[in-house]
Amino acid sequence: MPRFAANLSMMFNELPFLDRFAAARQAGFEAVEFLFPYEHPAAEIAVRLKDHGLAQVLFNAPPGDWGRGERGIAALPGRQAEFRDAIHRALDYAAALSCPRLHVMAGLAPQGVARDTLTGTYAANLAWAAEECAKAGVKPVIEPINHRDIPGFFLNTTDQAAAIINAIGPERLGMQFDLYHCQITEGDVVKRVEKHLPLIAHMQVADNPGRNEPGTGEVNWPFVFRTIDALGFRGWIGCEYRPAGDTVAGLGWFAPYKG
Repeated sequence: MPRFAANLSMMFNELPFLDRFAAARQAGFEAVEFLFPYEHPAAEIAVRLKDHGLAQVLFNAPPGDWGRGERGIAALPGRQAEFRDAIHRALDYAAALSCPRLHVMAGLAPQGVARDTLTGTYAANLAWAAEECAKAGVKPVIEPINHRDIPGFFLNTTDQAAAIINAIGPERLGMQFDLYHCQITEGDVVKRVEKHLPLIAHMQVADNPGRNEPGTGEVNWPFVFRTIDALGFRGWIGCEYRPAGDTVAGLGWFAPYKG
């Protein structure tokens, strides 16, 4: 049966962030993910996880200046020192939260910089990050993101991600396969999951259009989830969607998958 993790940056926004852990457990989730933990002390988050019997399965490395529109720095030339500091900060949190996966965002492609230059920077940074993460027992992951939600994002397709992962080594770097982004950019999500399954370390889900909960859009989610399960994926699927209304009221889709 698929295993779903509540994304606490997107879900349960009716509550302050630190109160969302209890709400997720009460709703039947056994694991959580979120975008960034850095506004809160790691020890404070760790207490919430322990108190509510939740596993932390993913969060993002610091992405640069998020408030000013940056969406990662891994592919950006001249930011290598900042990138390394960001990975070390993220690994401190990963250790405190016993988190096995770290999403490393590529960033927006700067105008006037050759793609080969960006690719070289990206690969070198990811190779370094993979070594540092391996020492900590953490696997970094990269995520293709569609151009509609984040125009100009450097990494857009599952094939692009697979090429980077295979160059660095699938044992060192994994794919964060977001079915919502794939549906927008490429479609044919089940066949793409099947193709890239050996590289996929984490999945995420939202319906399209709208990025709301499964069942609100065009995708046949019961079929997709059955197929993912039949293919043998045993990792976590993060619920990175915006509830169309009240979070709990929109969890009817989740009822068949509760532990």
